[in-house]
Amino acid sequence: MAIPILLKTTIGAVADDWNVGRFSLLAAHLRTLRDARGELRYEVFARDRVENATGDDRDLALAATGAYAQVWLIAADPVGALTETDIENIKGFRRAGGGILLTRDHQDLGACVTKLGALGATQYFQSVNPDPEPARRCRDDRGTPSISWPNFHSGANGDLQRVTPVEPVHVLMKRPRGGVIQQLPAHPHEGAVGAPDALGGSARVVAQGCSTTSGTVFNLCVAVEEAGQGRAVSDSSFHHFCDYNWDPRLGCPSFVDETPGFEVLTRPRALDDVHSYVENIAAWLGGQS
Repeated sequence: MAIPILLKTTIGAVADDWNVGRFSLLAAHLRTLRDARGELRYEVFARDRVENATGDDRDLALAATGAYAQVWLIAADPVGALTETDIENIKGFRRAGGGILLTRDHQDLGACVTKLGALGATQYFQSVNPDPEPARRCRDDRGTPSISWPNFHSGANGDLQRVTPVEPVHVLMKRPRGGVIQQLPAHPHEGAVGAPDALGGSARVVAQGCSTTSGTVFNLCVAVEEAGQGRAVSDSSFHHFCDYNWDPRLGCPSFVDETPGFEVLTRPRALDDVHSYVENIAAWLGGQS
């Protein structure tokens, strides 16, 4: 039976924003994956935020009842969309063994995930849970004055960034036929993640990038294995997963004004590593690796 994955944004179905329709290539790729018997591995439910009469998210409530095995939470809201009930539903989902991916964008975009206790502490923002290293609390990308830190510049949307797996190499960063993942989609202003003290030895950074403007090394991905909880992956930018970064011809919201690149379209097999990354996340969250 296919494993049910909820691909979920923290915003409503706003056309001119990072709604779930802008992650259609991710959903489509997961839906193509098959197991050794040729059967589909995953059933993907792509949803924007939909609230019930009390203002809580309907799909997160279903997740708490076991309707989904994984939640891929794309935090695209600027104001803190998750309610107290949403938070409790996510925590209940994890206590039951559900796997979760957290991903966000620059500065404070998606800061609602910090409400998730120790897991939320893997995500660093400007106004809440800032990076514990003061030297990193500064503007890195300077091409977009309206966006402040954390905003590590790994390249243009549509281009690729070089990534470095952290030793010992975690399964999330391994290619299926040997070797390690070496590139992911770039973004002009990535967020920040880390392994907080609150999680002790149950979290570790598994991949890092390097700013093309300052040379600063920054964390891209954290893997979390807490006792009595489902596994979790905390990722620095939802631009690793969205259509615009996999194929810039598919467009972006009107408020994005940085000039895109087109490396993903001109380099043979440019998306192989990000496909492997996505496949590894799904398999690891599901306890298959």
